[in-house]
Amino acid sequence: MSLTVTADKDTGVAVVTLDRPERLNAIDLAMRDELIAAWRELRFDDAVRAVVLTGAGERAFCTGLDREALVPQPNSPYMQDDPLLRVGPKSNDLWKPVVAAVTGMACGGAFYLLGEADFLVADPTAAFFDPHTTYGMVSAYESMLMALRMPYGEAARMALMGSAERLSARRAYEIGLVSEVTEPGRALAAAVDCAGVLAGYPAEGVEGTVRALWAAKEAALDRAFAQAPHLIALGNLPDERQEELFRARRRDHRLR
Repeated sequence: MSLTVTADKDTGVAVVTLDRPERLNAIDLAMRDELIAAWRELRFDDAVRAVVLTGAGERAFCTGLDREALVPQPNSPYMQDDPLLRVGPKSNDLWKPVVAAVTGMACGGAFYLLGEADFLVADPTAAFFDPHTTYGMVSAYESMLMALRMPYGEAARMALMGSAERLSARRAYEIGLVSEVTEPGRALAAAVDCAGVLAGYPAEGVEGTVRALWAAKEAALDRAFAQAPHLIALGNLPDERQEELFRARRRDHRLR
């Protein structure tokens, strides 16, 4: 198993942990399937009234799709499958509040998850970036989600600057991507505390508020997502060229 789910029936809080620290919690197809199953199971667990999402280890929350994952594709330009498109809680019709606790790197495909969390709590080590353009790829779904969580200019800069820059926890807090920067090592505990407060309120009002907040932006997402497959098909380099750019990548970056 590459995912752990623990539920405290007394507090009503479940903690979902991406548990592949040796791969920086990158999502392979098995973890993708486990996440989808977990969100759907949590819909039916009335003892769980709030959820915390985090990553195992100190180096990364999640580094997106595992580059070694083999994603089968139909032999048609009209039926391209995005492996992470349904990986988040909202995509699985879960309207219980989800608080993300971010330690270390969060990049690329991690934004499918962070984009569907209700708010983010960050350790001072948290760093956000989107490497797609560096490797000849279109940042479509990820940047669309982030554009609804951040000022446009910040979302554009992160998507376009690729792996040359990382957004620090401090800067993420200043622009509203992160709601709190904790003391070192306290992000998970702080997120659990917040979730405990939410779990203590009447569930109907909390879930209705989550649904209302998402409704305010889902129409824009639906229209944007409809364009994403075409943009990706037109703009992505062939896999072999992407791999060449990945192997030749620079290791240095600016933290701002």
